[in-house]
Amino acid sequence: MSVAESASIRSTADVDEGASIGSDSRVWHLAQVREGAQIGAGCNIGRGAYIGPDVVLGDNCKIQNYALIYEPARLANGVFVGPAAVLTNDEFPRAVNPDGSAKSADDWHAVGVTIEEGASIGGRAVCIAPVTIGAWALVAAGAVVTKDVPAHALVVGVPARRVGWVGRAGRPLVREAEEWVCQETGERYREDGETLHLVQ
Repeated sequence: MSVAESASIRSTADVDEGASIGSDSRVWHLAQVREGAQIGAGCNIGRGAYIGPDVVLGDNCKIQNYALIYEPARLANGVFVGPAAVLTNDEFPRAVNPDGSAKSADDWHAVGVTIEEGASIGGRAVCIAPVTIGAWALVAAGAVVTKDVPAHALVVGVPARRVGWVGRAGRPLVREAEEWVCQETGERYREDGETLHLVQ
């Protein structure tokens, strides 16, 4: 196990010998970090969270209590995953093959969820792989994501649909003439179809 000296792992956590934990990261009670997982610097892995084999988390990610991150998920820097959220990895889930025999690792192909920089997944949301959540997007609590989410999009519902835009501060943007504005930071964006571009 590769654990930075400044990392903190609670004695009740289950961290595999083949995992890597970055500097100043914290793994709390009853969390499980599987073999090959790479946790960046400054991450917080909450109570009972699950990080699957070979999952990669960038720096300063926050994985809340009981969130489930299944392999081969890839999370960029600054990603937030709320309590009990799930990132799936099986497009056609079955416990058995058509002949009734138990499925083995060779009987299916894992697909992952990709979450780009600064994006947030609300509590109890489910991301159905394979999907990509764009940078600084916000998936509302309880949403079920079945298709890619554009950067800065605010998506809600089942299935998730875009209902607005959010800035890097996580606040909904307000429309002012031809631009979208973050009232907290003053950042201004222009909309081009299903994409948003920072202009200030």
